Amino acid sequence: MAVGRRDKGQPSRGSRIAIAIAIGVLLGCVFAFLYPHGFFNSDPPNTTSQARRLAKSSFLTGSSSCESSERVNMLKSDIVSLSDKNSELKKQVRELTEKLRIAEQGTDNAQKQVLALGQQHKAGPFGTVKALRTYPTVIPDESVNPRLAKILEEIAVNKEIIVALANSNVKIMLEVWFTSIKRVGLKNYLVVALDDQIVEFCKSNNVPVYKRDPDNGLDSIGRTGGNHAVSGLKFRILREFLQLGYGVLLSDVDIVYLQNPFDHLYRDSDVESMTDGHNNMTAYGYDDVFDEPTMGWARYAHTMRIWVYNSGFFYIRPTIASIELLDRVADRLAHENLWDQAVFNEELYFPSHPGYEGLHASKRTMDIYMFMNSKVLFKTVRKDDKLKKLKPVIVHVNYHPDKYPRMLAVVEFYVNGKQNALDPFPDGSE
Repeated sequence: MAVGRRDKGQPSRGSRIAIAIAIGVLLGCVFAFLYPHGFFNSDPPNTTSQARRLAKSSFLTGSSSCESSERVNMLKSDIVSLSDKNSELKKQVRELTEKLRIAEQGTDNAQKQVLALGQQHKAGPFGTVKALRTYPTVIPDESVNPRLAKILEEIAVNKEIIVALANSNVKIMLEVWFTSIKRVGLKNYLVVALDDQIVEFCKSNNVPVYKRDPDNGLDSIGRTGGNHAVSGLKFRILREFLQLGYGVLLSDVDIVYLQNPFDHLYRDSDVESMTDGHNNMTAYGYDDVFDEPTMGWARYAHTMRIWVYNSGFFYIRPTIASIELLDRVADRLAHENLWDQAVFNEELYFPSHPGYEGLHASKRTMDIYMFMNSKVLFKTVRKDDKLKKLKPVIVHVNYHPDKYPRMLAVVEFYVNGKQNALDPFPDGSE
């Protein structure tokens, strides 16, 4: 009985063996987890970690190579995009520069008037109100003609210069022209040569000369054209002078200089020109009454008359209005068979009306006894003892075809004091 109870309370031998095996397997799993390479592994302790790092590095290198390629493509795309943006910004800069050119036109007195007009003002007391007389000067742009800009920088005085166009047809008059300028002591003058012969002639006489870059259309006129044809070229050629910021005293070559003209300019208008008028009325304007008897009570109509400006001698300031004038005249002369002086005056005087927008340029008429045309000289001055004592600034032999001998006579009369030098010539032409 006692033995039977002991067998029942203790586990059997087979059960103990199974338990031992289970414990061994469990311990083996634990050691296998803790020591996966065994207790006596001959490799250095961190070889495995190095291998793992190498494998990871190899993976990252491959990955970086892919990423670098993608990055390069992205950078190329960014460069193209930035290049497009840069082009657009350059375009905007050019547009803004042009707007700035118009909005900020120099720093002279006219500029102050423009700035004053930027705000609304109350009108001042009676007799004190003054409107804008002229536009401000343009911002010089040397890029339009760097070669000409360099020449003008060397010879211009106070950003002003006398300019004449000449070809071989006017060679003898040109010599009288520049000799009179030298006699006055002027240095700021330039001959725009229209052929190679004039270039050599000017250089041989130590006269500043400039020949434009080749232009088939202009060159053919310049080489063979007569006085009026050559005169029409000046409106295109002068544009560059104004763009470079220079005030130009445009001069034909049938002119004798007796004083420094720059001492007698007002510079208060876009264009300051001599006139073809021969007395105060014709030169400065007058009320011309038109009579139409059939109108009865309203038979008399008042009109304003003024004789034209001479397009062979005028001072033009470098303003937007002046450049527009040159553009308008040059464009019309290029498309119509017209006299340049007529077009010059039409553009200056014709007002805006239906179908036409007039030019808003200010103008001043030069003193007829200081800037004298040959009609004033031969018809009036030489016959008046008081007027004969006046010394004009220039004499322009514009009314007479026998220009050269009359130019020589002017020199004899005003420079050499020969009182009868003008007598042999008729008032007009024969």
